[in-house]
Amino acid sequence: MTLALELAKRINSLTFNELPLEAVHWAKVGILDTVGVTLAGAREDAARIVESVITGGAGGPSLVLGANRRASALDAALVNGTASHALDFDDCNNTLGGHPSAPILPALFALADGTGASGRDFLAAYVAGFETECKIALGVHLHHYMKGWHPTATLGVFGCAAACAKLMKLPDDKVATALAIAASLASGIKANFGTMVKPLHVGQCARNGLFAALLARDGFTANDGAFEHKQGYFNVFNGEGHYDAGRILPAWARPLDIVKPGIAIKQYPCCGSTHPVLDAILGLARSHKPAGDDIERVDVWIHARRLEHTNRPDPKTDLDAKFSVQYCVARALTDRRIAIEHFEGRAYEDPAVRKLLPRVHAAPYTTAQFPADNHFGAEVRIALRGGRALAAKVDQPLGRTSDNPLPAALLKEKFENCASRALPRERVAPLYSAIRGFENLREAREVTAIIAGETRKQAAA
Repeated sequence: MTLALELAKRINSLTFNELPLEAVHWAKVGILDTVGVTLAGAREDAARIVESVITGGAGGPSLVLGANRRASALDAALVNGTASHALDFDDCNNTLGGHPSAPILPALFALADGTGASGRDFLAAYVAGFETECKIALGVHLHHYMKGWHPTATLGVFGCAAACAKLMKLPDDKVATALAIAASLASGIKANFGTMVKPLHVGQCARNGLFAALLARDGFTANDGAFEHKQGYFNVFNGEGHYDAGRILPAWARPLDIVKPGIAIKQYPCCGSTHPVLDAILGLARSHKPAGDDIERVDVWIHARRLEHTNRPDPKTDLDAKFSVQYCVARALTDRRIAIEHFEGRAYEDPAVRKLLPRVHAAPYTTAQFPADNHFGAEVRIALRGGRALAAKVDQPLGRTSDNPLPAALLKEKFENCASRALPRERVAPLYSAIRGFENLREAREVTAIIAGETRKQAAA
């Protein structure tokens, strides 16, 4: 039996009633965080441009978040998927090596808007999609990531296809077909990090995953051996000898990836590879309050794999700044916080930050600083005038795994800050409550109805 068919059997066998309580909890955390950052991201140029080019005036059943209008499911998945990643504030996962929820949830909401799927069916589909993308990731990383693929998109498309196929209750053979179609729709290269194309990867991924599931539903054909074929996904994307498909199936649900290592919730709206450094540098900045003129030199050390795409000492755009560890450190020292507005407009040209940037030096850490298997550590040292120095070290940023979660109060604060950038204040609290009780929703589209300011009857019309 092919991998696609084996995965399909496991995807369909996962039901809400059999989900551990921890999986339901983390699924609601993922939905809450993703809805919040998508609403905030809907204001970004990347999402607005995609929305203006794609949706036209066609209309449809699916809500375009933040735009208060509806479009076809495929168009809504594309626009909302782009918005979900536009701020680079969405959740992460260590197994995937990327962002697990943004490729899935925009498509699921777009699909659920037209089907009236229940909250419980939605949650089961989300968890199944999350598990699919993460377990396939086990077979291809780290070579896949290092080769230059953007795993959020090139692996997330399988999670999206699986989740959408499950929400439509497709039989095993059609779920396998959806995965096989998705193998030919996978795309996204890291060369475009720091530009609008990175969030577009996620929008296209959400659209393609949903598209694959819809095609499979209607009888479209594909080779269900598309993973293991000599010219299939594994050999083409990774190359012979650079993957281990044998790791995928034995790890399924042992445990569910959404439970462990879990969802990493971002505290800062910038590349996750900068977050260990930010935890360390903000701790020093808030405790010691060093003045900019007293700082002679700042040294930061992060994992070489993370430095590869964040070593940008002179960012030229707001998106470039999100991937500049030097900018993020300088901004943390000047403002003692990191916020969405620090990556808007021409904030990267702030004179105080620009004055400090040349003094920030980044390098990969050595095995003497951190164990070889720690990819999420950071060490910082601030040399001050007069010979004094400040230093800090973190093993992983707060919220990176379910063993080190972001406190509930901070999660709620982040959601409220993000959602209120797109919604009237009076809708934010009901939206929060609906998502926290997602398993009790008769229809998942009650969430988008709240966002749109509609009644349930209007949303179902």
